[in-house]
Amino acid sequence: MQTKPHVLVVMSRSSFDAHFDADRIARLTELATLGDPVWTDELDSDEVRRRLAETEVLLTSWGAPRLTRERLAAAPALRAVLHCAGSVRGLVDDEVYWRGIRVTSGADANAIPVAEYTLAAIIFAGKKAPFLAADEGRAYGGWGSVSGYGDLSNYGRTVGVVGFSRIGRKVVDLLNMLGDTTCLVADPHADPEEVARAGATLMDLEDLLPRVDVLSLHAPELRETRHLIGAEQLRRLPDHSTVINTARGSLIDSDALAAECLSGRLFAILDVTDPEPLPPESPLRRLARVMVTPHVAGSLGTEIGRLTDHALDELVRWTTRQPFSAEITAESWAQGLSA
Repeated sequence: MQTKPHVLVVMSRSSFDAHFDADRIARLTELATLGDPVWTDELDSDEVRRRLAETEVLLTSWGAPRLTRERLAAAPALRAVLHCAGSVRGLVDDEVYWRGIRVTSGADANAIPVAEYTLAAIIFAGKKAPFLAADEGRAYGGWGSVSGYGDLSNYGRTVGVVGFSRIGRKVVDLLNMLGDTTCLVADPHADPEEVARAGATLMDLEDLLPRVDVLSLHAPELRETRHLIGAEQLRRLPDHSTVINTARGSLIDSDALAAECLSGRLFAILDVTDPEPLPPESPLRRLARVMVTPHVAGSLGTEIGRLTDHALDELVRWTTRQPFSAEITAESWAQGLSA
């Protein structure tokens, strides 16, 4: 009979309540040896350190404290961290990998609602629906007649996807459902043949920008990607095009974007901003040509259960010595692919 590993759940109280309903608690109990406490939001008290000393697997999520050298030293038996959310950049560092601890992430599962949100945003951008709603009828010239918004259509559009990440790939897949949509991808690390198999064309960012009706950002947050889309890049976009950001707010120069939208030339749908949240005085908050949502594209509500199920499936793979389905290796972590 397979020995059940000692597992400790580490996340905020609200995260634990969102991740673990009665059925998922029951499944966790079947798969793991659980001590007291089963769950914690800290790793420094004497009580938790006693649990940590025998813990082989951590199930983590939002609100988990960073796995520092001191905390890892208190967990000599730890062999795997199964993250029930997306990015692990705020959780692990080189020390985890130096100790040979394996890490998995629910980023693939979390990519599903982000890609769905992005597809909806692209479709709404085609019709300029959120901007017309915010405009309160000032651009209307009669039934079906709108001025100042460009071509209100989702047919024959060109969409630029910046970052062929797990989310970017899913967005490309979803775009294949739209009729006669051209999808262009900018990513210096992407394989052209893989992009082509997905139904898109890989090209340099500077060549992509003048050709798109919608620009959708899916790049990781790295030092070299800060303000990847700045004033110069925004100027290269065609009039009436829409910028969509569901990745990281720092990818865009917020001041430059606000200036372009204020001029009436561009539109934007932003689920992430820089800073986040935007200050009350930010023009991006009040422009009719900008729709801002409060970081809701990722997993929320019942979608969080999908992340839990993914982590529990990874726990099954761990106990049965199968390969993980979504391992974050030291190499991928160093390249920012865990973001």
